[in-house]
Amino acid sequence: MNKKVFLVVMAGLLCSKGLLGAEQPKSFTGEEMVVSATKTLNSISNAGGASVTVLTADDIKASGKESVEELLKGVVGIDVASNGGAGSMSSVFIRGGDAKNTLVLIDGVPINDPASTNRTATLSNLTLDNVEQIEVVRGSLSVLYGSNATAGVINILTKKGEGPLKSYAALEGGSYGTSKMYGGLNGKTGNARYAVSLARLKSDGFSFADNRNPAIAHDGNTSEKDGYQNTTFSGSCSYDFSPETVLETTFRYTDASVKYDDTANGYTGDRFNFNMATYGSDPDPYGLKELHNDSRQYVGRFALKNTGKRLASTLFAQFTDENRTDFDNDGLKTNNFIGGMYETGWQGDMNVADSNTLTFGLSGKNEHMQYHDYVWGAPAIDKSVLSGNTWLQDQWSIAGAKLVAGIRYEDHEIFGSKVTGRIAPSYKAGNTIVKASYGSGFLAPSLYQLFSDYGSETLKPESSTGWDVGIEHRLRENLRGGVTWFSSVFDDRIDFDMATWKYSQVAGESKTRGIESFLEWRPLEALQLAMNYTYNQTENPYGEQFVRRPENKAGISGRYRIGRSGRLSANVQWVDERKEVTSSRELNGNPVSKLPDYFLLNLAGSWNLTDKVELYGRIDNVFDTWYEEAWAYATPGRSAYAGIKVNF
Repeated sequence: MNKKVFLVVMAGLLCSKGLLGAEQPKSFTGEEMVVSATKTLNSISNAGGASVTVLTADDIKASGKESVEELLKGVVGIDVASNGGAGSMSSVFIRGGDAKNTLVLIDGVPINDPASTNRTATLSNLTLDNVEQIEVVRGSLSVLYGSNATAGVINILTKKGEGPLKSYAALEGGSYGTSKMYGGLNGKTGNARYAVSLARLKSDGFSFADNRNPAIAHDGNTSEKDGYQNTTFSGSCSYDFSPETVLETTFRYTDASVKYDDTANGYTGDRFNFNMATYGSDPDPYGLKELHNDSRQYVGRFALKNTGKRLASTLFAQFTDENRTDFDNDGLKTNNFIGGMYETGWQGDMNVADSNTLTFGLSGKNEHMQYHDYVWGAPAIDKSVLSGNTWLQDQWSIAGAKLVAGIRYEDHEIFGSKVTGRIAPSYKAGNTIVKASYGSGFLAPSLYQLFSDYGSETLKPESSTGWDVGIEHRLRENLRGGVTWFSSVFDDRIDFDMATWKYSQVAGESKTRGIESFLEWRPLEALQLAMNYTYNQTENPYGEQFVRRPENKAGISGRYRIGRSGRLSANVQWVDERKEVTSSRELNGNPVSKLPDYFLLNLAGSWNLTDKVELYGRIDNVFDTWYEEAWAYATPGRSAYAGIKVNF
């Protein structure tokens, strides 16, 4: 859609009492509890100058989305690029940083995979069934979380048990042969709390090779459906030994399988065969098409917490383990990746005074990777690395002024010691809040980047600095807006070199800078509307834009409640054109430099038949817009889903 047309549509929707939305920044429902910005239980107003977006259980339900990846696409400052449909490989960029610069947590447990190419997290397999809240903190948080947190942190918080036993069961289905069954229970019995969920999702899918793209080879080579299956069991339980002492556990297991398509000649297709005469690859629509990936992921955490009047302490042990196996189009195993992390540590929160909290912590971590190549017979890789850290953070609150400042010392087995710091002040005067933050960070190369056939042991860590300054103002009780200016600099950025097919250091400074803004309005008690806009300029040392990151992105959303039984919502989003990877080619071998902009409208709704039975559904891509997040990879067209949920 033309940009001018989109701006007119946005203005009209903001003035309309009929459009309903799925997501919005927070202010109407009071202050949420945010853990991620400081690692302590503080309300959002006490997070200092941090830029935080909180997606609550109500937001998640209203969106109708299935996965964390889908939900994040509407968040200000975040861009998501997927290589196909459900279960496909995806990248999440915060403020233009690389996917490797974003740390993803489940209940505080890092799930970035050391065996993945960039130590990224597999968001496409993270379903929302047992998720209570998602916190997105933009800006460097290396001082709290170490490597990978140089652009921001996404913390996925699962449900916790409370009150009498409650249970539920649900069934849904829809487009692309999609079906899902899920259920769970939660509650409190004596001193024990528990919440568990089990979900099974299956979809016949669509061809990841885009059959709506006229510039790639078809003739049967974009017709095979790429299906997806996901079984997830997750939950938490805790036991109160006393009012001050509690043992908490969190666990999650995911078993997923996704079919995907081959890649050659600069685009994707169902299958390609190597041509000895031309030394090229020819589309082969008549061969077997069994290319797929099977994966299993385990996440767990044990924490013993003690809350005293002056000192609260947490002793914890946590782990992740991910096993991924790839198969070729003939159904033969090609390689296997096993990556994991084990960490133990302690954290203390001391109330020095009513206005001052001092937090300190230390931990030790082991990351490991195993890789097996079943095609070329290359030697197996079995590598691990140890690191230890200690950190200190001070939080002050005096009148309308708040300050969060911290320092971290980290010792890496390969790269030695590194010190990072952060300061995040804010000040509230009347209906206006002024905030800022500055932080430094470092990112060690992943084990894959160091030791795989595509890696190099000469790599060194990339370092970064970032700052932001923002202002928020409440114009009226039901109208609020804000804008934040941000900038980040990444030194010696690690990137994949298409010329050498190796990971290498991009010497010099890579920069991102831009604006994040929002406006939220509640014209009626039952109606909430919001708009957000992100401008993001990225530049490597050669003056080139980062790939798959739009300069402009905007959205409007709202939510309308119909009495006590119904809810309608909608989300309108426009994403600007984006630079594509240099290897992308169309059918005739010509380079593809840009992905076109696109406009999407998604709708969702629910209705309570009784206080126990709920009907719900959604329509994605209402206008059946053709768009791509990665060249030649398909995205869903107009699709509809509906379900029924019964509470017991």
